[in-house]
Amino acid sequence: QVQLVESGGGLVQAGGSLRLSCAASGRFFSSYAMGWFRQAPGKEREFVAAINWSGGSTYYADSVKGQFTISRDNAKNTVYLQIYSLKPEDTAVYYCAAQRGYGSSRVTRETEYDYWGQGTQVTVSS
Repeated sequence: QVQLVESGGGLVQAGGSLRLSCAASGRFFSSYAMGWFRQAPGKEREFVAAINWSGGSTYYADSVKGQFTISRDNAKNTVYLQIYSLKPEDTAVYYCAAQRGYGSSRVTRETEYDYWGQGTQVTVSS
């Protein structure tokens, strides 16, 4: 069983930046496509960004292009989500997820992922 642990969330002022991290357990991290999702209060969880197993390909929701950057370090079993120019509407719980099997970065549906973290809260004050 793979465990994913997110960190790096917190309270930040609008216009600020955050880097979220997601550390994975196990030996097969480098074979997983990884994704980030978020769930704002009262809303459905939505796809944010994904990265393929090697880090060579990324994919973003249209709403976050240019503002979010996903990356990974396979030597550290960690995937990152850098968020710039935070806005109050970015307030949400951010989740990372893993898909087994050398997947591509075009993994946007929750059902395509095999493992999930518990989430980290990001709150943006205006």
